[in-house]
Amino acid sequence: MSDFSKDWSLDLADHSGWAMLARCPERWAELTAHPTLGPAVQHLLLDQAETQALEDARLLAADPDGEELPAELAPALSEELLHACLPALCLPELAELPNPQVTARRTLHHIAHRVRNNPRLANLAADQLHAAADALVAHGQLLSPPEKQAGNHDFDGRILRLAEDLALLSANPDHLAGACAQLACLDQPAVVSPAPSRTLIRIIDNVDPDHDRPAQLLERHYEHRRVQALAALAANPHTPHAAVTDVLDGLHPAELAWIAERADGPDWFLSAAAAVPADEDEDDGVLRLVSNDELAEHPDPAAVLQSWLDSPATGDILSRSEIYRAVVKSRHHTPEHLLQIPAVEILSRSEPEIALKILPDRCGRSTDRWAALAAAMTFEYDEEKITFGELLDSLDPAPAGAQTP
Repeated sequence: MSDFSKDWSLDLADHSGWAMLARCPERWAELTAHPTLGPAVQHLLLDQAETQALEDARLLAADPDGEELPAELAPALSEELLHACLPALCLPELAELPNPQVTARRTLHHIAHRVRNNPRLANLAADQLHAAADALVAHGQLLSPPEKQAGNHDFDGRILRLAEDLALLSANPDHLAGACAQLACLDQPAVVSPAPSRTLIRIIDNVDPDHDRPAQLLERHYEHRRVQALAALAANPHTPHAAVTDVLDGLHPAELAWIAERADGPDWFLSAAAAVPADEDEDDGVLRLVSNDELAEHPDPAAVLQSWLDSPATGDILSRSEIYRAVVKSRHHTPEHLLQIPAVEILSRSEPEIALKILPDRCGRSTDRWAALAAAMTFEYDEEKITFGELLDSLDPAPAGAQTP
């Protein structure tokens, strides 16, 4: 235990089990062997002890009179205590729960979280961890070909977490190769360099000179997680090299740049990434949203704005609003550009003056059009993701011959 620790005596609401256990570290060894309380104590120590020791150390370092946070903290659990907690490590109580595809995935992730908090477990319980990972992958069919369903926003996250967890826990070459194959199925990242911001320039004194490098841009929205997971798989000595190099051939140029600049992997992996051939006309894969002044120097600024709207990056939830705002705020945009942008961006997330100029002209003195606009703005233009052009078209009444009797 760290020398500085929170007084848990009055904190029994959210973590009452840990609150009681944290007050008696001298009894942890005895309690882990208790015939009734033992398993619960083992789970609490594996999940809470190291996390709480780190929090205690940070609180101490934040105290004006406290000591600096040491580079390496002493472990909260001795090796003997870790051995005593091994029966609970792989969560045997969850083995027979229903819906194995969900429970197996979550159990694997929980085990990996424990190993990340207690890195010594990787060696102390290597065989146990490998066996648990094999059993969970098989029981939950975790490497079955993934199918992305509409509205499934966690699809990429599940694949990434599975790859990261298997890279840490597995020694099965087939399973590790399967994790590599699943990474290859993920969509290419959208790498966008934002337009210059006068506000940020005022606030930030020392702008990172590498802020526009592809590897740096890839990390803005955590788009580097796929290549980071691949690097972790490559670092596992049981992963077939061919499974990794097959994924390298399909990576985005910015992901390859990230490996060269950021990855800490084995030499064969770094060399294979550097050897991926590039087309002569291939750029760095970054969509750069330039300023109005830079656009003015282009022979066709409107075409540049259209290329932004046509970019695959508009399909990425984290990048699309950035692109739409850049187009709306550009003095070079045309009405044709605005009509292609989702109505929600024009009406509520960008410059309101744009809509105030267009809507009165469109609706004029027509009470029907104003009523139709009010109805559309209640929810449909947002939930259905219609474009601003589609919203304007919906204000016109249907021809008499098309009306349902």
